[in-house]
Amino acid sequence: MEEIRILSPTAILGYGFPEESFREGMNRKPHVIAVDAGSTDPGPYYLGAGLSFTDRNAVKRDLAIMIPEALKAGIPVIIGSAGGSGAKPHLDWNVDIVKEIAKEKQLSFKMAVIPADISAELVSAKLKAGGISPLLPAPELTQQNIDSTKYIVAQMGMEPIIKALEAGADVIVAGRAYDPAVFAALAVMKGFDRGLATHLGKILECAAIAASPGSGSDCMLGTLRKGAGSNATPGSTNATGSNATPGSANATPGSANAAGSDAYFLVEALSKARKCTTLSVAAHTLYEKTNPYVLPGPGGTLDLHDCTFTQETESIVKVTGTRFTPSEKQYIKLEGSKLIGYRTVSIAACKDPIMISQIDNITEAVKARVRSNFGGAQGQGSTDLSDFFLDFKLYGKNAVMGMFKNLASETPGELGIVIEAVAPTQEAANTICSFARSTMLHYGYEGRISTAGNLAFPFSPSDMKAGEVYEFSIYHLMQVDDPAEYFPISYVDL
Repeated sequence: MEEIRILSPTAILGYGFPEESFREGMNRKPHVIAVDAGSTDPGPYYLGAGLSFTDRNAVKRDLAIMIPEALKAGIPVIIGSAGGSGAKPHLDWNVDIVKEIAKEKQLSFKMAVIPADISAELVSAKLKAGGISPLLPAPELTQQNIDSTKYIVAQMGMEPIIKALEAGADVIVAGRAYDPAVFAALAVMKGFDRGLATHLGKILECAAIAASPGSGSDCMLGTLRKGAGSNATPGSTNATGSNATPGSANATPGSANAAGSDAYFLVEALSKARKCTTLSVAAHTLYEKTNPYVLPGPGGTLDLHDCTFTQETESIVKVTGTRFTPSEKQYIKLEGSKLIGYRTVSIAACKDPIMISQIDNITEAVKARVRSNFGGAQGQGSTDLSDFFLDFKLYGKNAVMGMFKNLASETPGELGIVIEAVAPTQEAANTICSFARSTMLHYGYEGRISTAGNLAFPFSPSDMKAGEVYEFSIYHLMQVDDPAEYFPISYVDL
């Protein structure tokens, strides 16, 4: 096998894709359909609460197209980070959707299910043995955080997925997984270069976001080749030609690329409205990375120092030179989140230039007034009302950039204000938010003219109970001997 084609239908399962683009992808006769279904991007809530951040109907729509077409073509479907966060409730949720589709469409196939859950007991033992290290800037892990975390998942690499493919699975539903792993697994299993396969997975994980114009709801095709394909100078544009002998650089799976390797991959948008350019593909290589040349992941590091991006055709980009350097020790990344309270928010707006010019002093004064009113006060069920977090997010004045201090900003013409209260109970959060909202509404600032109220509220009721609040409590690396050991596979014949 000298060429392998990988179809990425959408950036995240449930984000959708045009059927025309998908059909174009199937016309290219891909060897696998792979899709990433999750991320930590939406924050810690979904992992802690055991809920998906994607809609069930949308996920079912995507899979109801993908699975029957894959079975018809005799190729596997691989889903990573099932249900969004990849813990047991997310995995079960996604598996139920697959079973439902199989029943409704009368499909028969072999499904592999790969959980990614890690027990608190194992993490505690590893911590005591010195086998846990923080993934900076996370702090050192504590036993208290382990005990307070409901779901702990490990981010699997491609090894468990390769095992499921070798066992003949038609559909693989994996828990939390390294995003590129679902795209690279089949290629590495077939003997393609691991560095290029992983880099291709890095591009395909967000589908057509790596095209121009970018979209998370459209399809991309990746083609990985073992042999030389273009005799153009690396980095040039509009290169053509494929006169090299196929298979002339058959790298050993998992090895680092030898310098001068002529293996490469191509990426192509499948919609006529988009094209891959050297800029769009190179830019996506840097996506979510702090270092543009060194990309760490399970099992080792991608080295992009000698990587080149060539405009092969108007809409296809060729990538060469990526190397994979195996790590001396094996690690898997752990993720977990813990419940820290309950949130109530109130959304308001302000147009008064006098108030806006004093807004920082006003918000600090309102906070002080709330602290003064509830210091030591008891609420329902003897809840300590002094234990709360209160924040004002001022949209139009550093609501996004406010974490960076001493930013210069002009006085805006109007503000959107989000009042956020977090407390140990929903009732306490309601109390704090309500008091802060009413205090700010009628706060008497210097130069105030109207007494009718300082804020305009777009919604009634003005206060909204946002429910449970989680924060990441585990974001650490765990040293392991076997990267597949903690990801047991079960098989279901549907």
